[in-house]
Amino acid sequence: MLLELARESIYFGVRHDQPPEIEPDILPRVLLAHRATFVTLEKHRRLRGCIGSLEARRPLAEDVIHNAFAAAFGDPRFPPVTAEEAEQLEIHLSLLSPLEEISFQSEATLLTEIRPRADGLVLEDGMHRATFLPAVWEALPDKRDFLRQLKMKAGLTPDHWSATLKIYRYRVDTIG
Repeated sequence: MLLELARESIYFGVRHDQPPEIEPDILPRVLLAHRATFVTLEKHRRLRGCIGSLEARRPLAEDVIHNAFAAAFGDPRFPPVTAEEAEQLEIHLSLLSPLEEISFQSEATLLTEIRPRADGLVLEDGMHRATFLPAVWEALPDKRDFLRQLKMKAGLTPDHWSATLKIYRYRVDTIG
């Protein structure tokens, strides 16, 4: 049902330039629980959009609908999805667990705490913030490379280190 909601959000967006409204009365209770999600779109196995939320602030169904619309029409790395493209998209959903802060004293101890292929990570330092979903481990299987690339995604240097650096982990349930 979540994949159907995501796809309908994209089709609705092509026609109306906005996400559809959800009707909570007709949805199963489990889809009304607050969850954070990411929606990843692929076309011919290539990334076509990816937008999500890191913290649960709205019902699961609503989060999927809004993130599907945003991935299709608001990812700044790509032009908006066209009606012709909508049919060709593969949709992947990631349902995030709550964020868990990782305690560490140095980059070496941080690296021992990271669980490859299981952890999604959020990096924060001041105004800099970025995340990698666990699926990114496929492209970056080395912990050190994973962390360095995450720092760069956040707009920091690959060797950045500070006392204010925070790292959070999360797990995902994937659909699609």
